[in-house]
Amino acid sequence: MKIAVLGGGLTGLTAAHHLSGHNHEVTLFESNDLLGGLASGFKGEGWDWYLERAYHHIFSSDQDILSLAKVVGFEGFSFKEPVTAAMYEVTHPSPRLRGASNYRTYSVDTPQDFLSFPLLTYPEKIRVGLVVAFLKLSPFFSLYEKQTAEKFLRSSMGDRVWDVLWEELFRKKFGKKAGNILASFIWARIKKRTKSLGYPEGGFQTFINFVAKKNKDRGVTIKTQTIVDRITKSGRGFEVYDSGKKKGTFFDVVISTLPTPVFLTVLGGELPAPYRKQLSQIKYLNAVNLILETEQPFFKKEYWINMCDKKAPMMVLVQHTNFIDKKHYDNKHILYCANYVEKEHSLWTMSQEEIIKYHLPYIRKITNNKGDIFQAHLFKAPFAQPLFDREFPARMPHFETPIKNLFIANLDMTYPYDRGTNYAVKLGKEVASLV
Repeated sequence: MKIAVLGGGLTGLTAAHHLSGHNHEVTLFESNDLLGGLASGFKGEGWDWYLERAYHHIFSSDQDILSLAKVVGFEGFSFKEPVTAAMYEVTHPSPRLRGASNYRTYSVDTPQDFLSFPLLTYPEKIRVGLVVAFLKLSPFFSLYEKQTAEKFLRSSMGDRVWDVLWEELFRKKFGKKAGNILASFIWARIKKRTKSLGYPEGGFQTFINFVAKKNKDRGVTIKTQTIVDRITKSGRGFEVYDSGKKKGTFFDVVISTLPTPVFLTVLGGELPAPYRKQLSQIKYLNAVNLILETEQPFFKKEYWINMCDKKAPMMVLVQHTNFIDKKHYDNKHILYCANYVEKEHSLWTMSQEEIIKYHLPYIRKITNNKGDIFQAHLFKAPFAQPLFDREFPARMPHFETPIKNLFIANLDMTYPYDRGTNYAVKLGKEVASLV
């Protein structure tokens, strides 16, 4: 069969790889010049490794992507245990200095770390530990979809634990919708997390390029810088129109890995109205990632810092070069400043210089780093984070659409797990098995 795969991220590349192994004629369409989607990277001057536009790592439990690496013969993944922490503003206990504030990072990576966490009492910490252990060991229960994460965490861990440990994490990630997020999200986060984190030699783009070459070796046609404008039903198959062409190309099967709103635009009136309405009601946040290159690091040892300070203007700070050696980036230190925002948020329309001015004073204050910014890079991505609210499970797409031989496999379907490269690979493999 002739199969069109829309989107050149890891989902599309994985699907194409599996299908080409079953003697199908596969064509993959990608609108950008680089493959990889949200995991794609770039190289700065003097760098010998790629850097992702949005921070990436994998967990040691991510068997789908590690299995793909083994199948294609990529041996470049290695694992470390970098320091992850949370940033708080803590009032000084001394009466003489009570007006002063200090910014402190606290790691809670291990039980020992958590027991020394000073912002909760021992009874509170024991209660948290018991609930986390339950979530880690339990299967998925339907009750997680019957209440919000806030209600579940308040009732199981206590109101004060919610205020100290969780509220800002949810608010920074989901904004004013934080109170609507299902408990299934926190179950999945705790279930999946491992201390050991992995990264591919050369960056994720190197791995993506490796998989793309294996696809080409198996006969897959990869068309980059090719925008699919529309798709129409044609007999028992489809006409795919790309790059403004008046004549389409016939395919027996179409697999879309595009974001759901883009999929709806491309298919237009071909989809039944109730199905279009179902998918169009999914709500998203957009990603805004500012990357700073500096001579000195902002953080000496921490790789990942969740911003639990209520005044913090960003969701997370990621000192990438406390995980991956700075020698690969011309000996510059790399810091990600990341946010998820609604399209109405001012950050979504700000220029790079405006976003630097928005973030940098706060970063300098909490780190006491006055060094110069050597270079900055800004990347924005729409539809980066679906809102896992009460309505989401009923609205999310599934592999098979109402149209025969038209399939979807996109990152909305990772629910209840958070988006990531492992699930991109998993979806690609699963959708290919249905063809």
